[in-house]
Amino acid sequence: MALTNTTDHGMSEQGSNITFYLEMHSPEQVRGKPMPDDLQVVECRIKQFQLNRFLYQLIGEPWQWTDKLAWSDAQWRDAIERHDHRTWVAYHQGAIAGYYELQRDAEGAVEILYFGLAPAFFGQGFGGPLLTHALQSAWAWPGTKRVWVHTCTRPPQRAGQLSGAGARALSPGTRGLKRHCVETSRRLRCQISSEPRRGH
Repeated sequence: MALTNTTDHGMSEQGSNITFYLEMHSPEQVRGKPMPDDLQVVECRIKQFQLNRFLYQLIGEPWQWTDKLAWSDAQWRDAIERHDHRTWVAYHQGAIAGYYELQRDAEGAVEILYFGLAPAFFGQGFGGPLLTHALQSAWAWPGTKRVWVHTCTRPPQRAGQLSGAGARALSPGTRGLKRHCVETSRRLRCQISSEPRRGH
């Protein structure tokens, strides 16, 4: 993916968290990484909110995703088992290596709602290919006109990593996607979520 670097656009700051808004307007903008032979990514075509709740805890624990931990079964069911929400899970040797969720609005804008790797698979080169898969899946969804994400980060060095993978940043309050998370050459440094990351 080709992103533009920015230090004062496409982000808003609340306390110590910086929120990045990034977007993509064409599938031709995707310049991703090939999928390793030992990483299989499968869509959950039969929706089960219990699985998403587990993935949220598994992937989000190191990044302190906590907003939905207190959700009831009914809240999870309403969020997951709907026509405009889709989930993919990545497997390595039978174990869950990561996942992502996509959600699309009535205007055809697809948000990468959640994205991340399980802690056991940090540093194995899976982040870039999985992110490429997420972007390709978003554009393969019939009717998609835009793909976007917002993600929060604390350490200053992560701001540079977020703006270095190839997308276009938007001004705060302008919802958009482009460069979100992503792995550096050897390790996924930042996970994407729709909520602020509270931990380091």
